[in-house]
Amino acid sequence: MAESEKPAFQVIVLGPNGGPREDSVTGLLVRSTSMNWSPGSVVAVDAGTLLAGIIRVLKNFLPNSKNEEGIMTAGPFKGLPLPAQSAEANAAHIFREIIGAVLITHPHLDHISGLAINTPILEAGNGPKPVAALPSVLSAIKNHMFNDIIWPNLSDEDGGAGLLTYQRLVEGGNTRFGSGESRGYVRACNGLLAKCLAVSHGSCKQRYHPESAAHHRIGSAVFPSEQLMLPSRAVSMDHTEGSFYSPARSPRLLPANAKEPMLATVESSAFFLRDHRTAKEIIIFGDLEPDTISLEPRNKRVWEAAAPKVHAGTLRAIFIECSFSDSIDDAYLYGHLCPRHMIAELSVLATKVMAFRDPASLPDRKRKRPNTSFGDGTGSPVSPRTKRGSNPSIEKEQKVEPRSGDSYGVDLSENFGDGTDSRDVEVPNIASWADADPLPLTGLSVYIIHIKENLTDGPAPQDQILRELRDHAKEAHLGCEFFLPDPMEAIWV
Repeated sequence: MAESEKPAFQVIVLGPNGGPREDSVTGLLVRSTSMNWSPGSVVAVDAGTLLAGIIRVLKNFLPNSKNEEGIMTAGPFKGLPLPAQSAEANAAHIFREIIGAVLITHPHLDHISGLAINTPILEAGNGPKPVAALPSVLSAIKNHMFNDIIWPNLSDEDGGAGLLTYQRLVEGGNTRFGSGESRGYVRACNGLLAKCLAVSHGSCKQRYHPESAAHHRIGSAVFPSEQLMLPSRAVSMDHTEGSFYSPARSPRLLPANAKEPMLATVESSAFFLRDHRTAKEIIIFGDLEPDTISLEPRNKRVWEAAAPKVHAGTLRAIFIECSFSDSIDDAYLYGHLCPRHMIAELSVLATKVMAFRDPASLPDRKRKRPNTSFGDGTGSPVSPRTKRGSNPSIEKEQKVEPRSGDSYGVDLSENFGDGTDSRDVEVPNIASWADADPLPLTGLSVYIIHIKENLTDGPAPQDQILRELRDHAKEAHLGCEFFLPDPMEAIWV
């Protein structure tokens, strides 16, 4: 195998699901294959499942896969020297010594609960473990979890125990670091660089206030209900920490009813991870919603950053959530994706990749999108629960009350504050690449995570989701391949 074809990354998906089971929610480990399991060479992305997932994997392979030198000979941790006999003690060693940092996409419990429960086993003498995320995410973790009320303050701020240290990331990348293609990337762990872009994960009545570094209900004294627009989010510059709050503006949306409080976007993240040796990359998404029904569409920015990497062959894989099958109605997505919307999003990426191949062949195509479903008007399959020509999340007669703890879909305003129609979106012209050789996303692997389990005797939801994704992708002529990760197998990309 040529050097360029060797896997640059190893990914272990400890938690592939989105609930309701608490023992397998989102958590991934990533390392550069060039680092050979050296200390601090693994980064955890999200930590809904952390130690529990590591223990589960080790128990499946210990002791039969450990040689006389204590080196694992099989399984996802193949090649890793382990000092102890039990899976539990070795998992603690991996967390303390091998995992160099934890990246958090957003502060929902299914992405951070393992971090809270597991952190007390860290040893202060080793120095605090970095927890890196957008400032709004760390503000939520600091104020609502490690606050000596919900959980002890284990951080090194405000007189805490000093087991964790917060690293506030610059949204879109810190341009003071790196050069060339790696400009904006910062060190994630030994061998890996990272850049974080914000995405939207539904909406709620809580909004992060950067001056108080806290989250407030809209309608409070901080965000009065009579305000007519959300203020700019490009605030709170702090160069001493090398970070600032997300510069993306909130759309100036009026509430549908003047008596109702305004809604705020739930901020999530997409992490670009770059192998320092080979310059290959992967993207790991937190929870996200489709741009076509979002209060604040931001996925397009991720696809714009990804397209040249796909075109150059440096982007190896995408790990992205697909929580529900196409049987779900848009009004019940609660800030998540389903197959029809994922294919629509990947079609936007494909359009941008094709533009890099032949910029003159693809004129700017913008028009009113007739509805939010992938493929309407093109013959592509659409869920029977998705209405054509309308968005069920904005039909008054189908108004849905959010479930406790969930984000939820909202009415889209006709106009943004800058005069841009929120429903003027780029509609991929699939016919323009149907005969392309290769197809636009050929060579890109898409791994599906955060699938909601139904805990019934019926068909497994992941099988239906995978089937729908593959059927849609074939009709959309994308060329990418879809996979369901197995926690007991390493993913090499």
